[in-house]
Amino acid sequence: MHILVVEDEKKVSTFIQRGLEEEGFSVDAAFDGEEGVKKAESGTYDLILMDIMLPKMDGLAAVKYLRDKNIMTPILCLTARDSVDDKVTGLDIGADDYLAKPFAFIELVARCRALIRRGSNDRGAEIFFADLRLDPVSHKVWRAGEEISLTSKEYALMEYFIRNPNRVLTRLMIAENVWDYTFDSFTNIIDVYVNYLRNKIDQKYDKKLIHTVRGAGYALKES
Repeated sequence: MHILVVEDEKKVSTFIQRGLEEEGFSVDAAFDGEEGVKKAESGTYDLILMDIMLPKMDGLAAVKYLRDKNIMTPILCLTARDSVDDKVTGLDIGADDYLAKPFAFIELVARCRALIRRGSNDRGAEIFFADLRLDPVSHKVWRAGEEISLTSKEYALMEYFIRNPNRVLTRLMIAENVWDYTFDSFTNIIDVYVNYLRNKIDQKYDKKLIHTVRGAGYALKES
């Protein structure tokens, strides 16, 4: 598996690179946002580790640029900032996960493997539910024949719902399957993203598909 590490602090970059190589990954390094973008465009990577505070082009701008170019390689953002607002910003522009510094290396490896595994499985036939249609290859979603524009994380949440219809999904289940780890119990980021998704999937339609199950979680169902 081939990973691109975009990190301007060379000691940190070297530490991550050597550790990942010991775990059996092939690793390339870039030391600023512009170099990272160029390597991401020209190479074939299974995962990109993107620091947020980068020279020349910051990490968030780099993520947005890559997503605008339809480069859908999974991206794990590394940052010293750990507020909910910062996480939402990064996820909204297309990052797949967020890891705050300092981090335990074993957690970094687990996150890398989870994102690569999810990315490698993110292929297959179109999925239907009611008047929803989801294409795992193009990451596009339609309702009643109309394409709905979703961010990377909104799409991942929608795919989890549509692969588990008529089933109550707890916040813990969503955190573990969409974000690949357990959120702090005080973090409302899951509720924030469900509301984002509702505004796009349900707001203009009479029949609502995303339902709150009081005291339990959420469910995709027709009634």
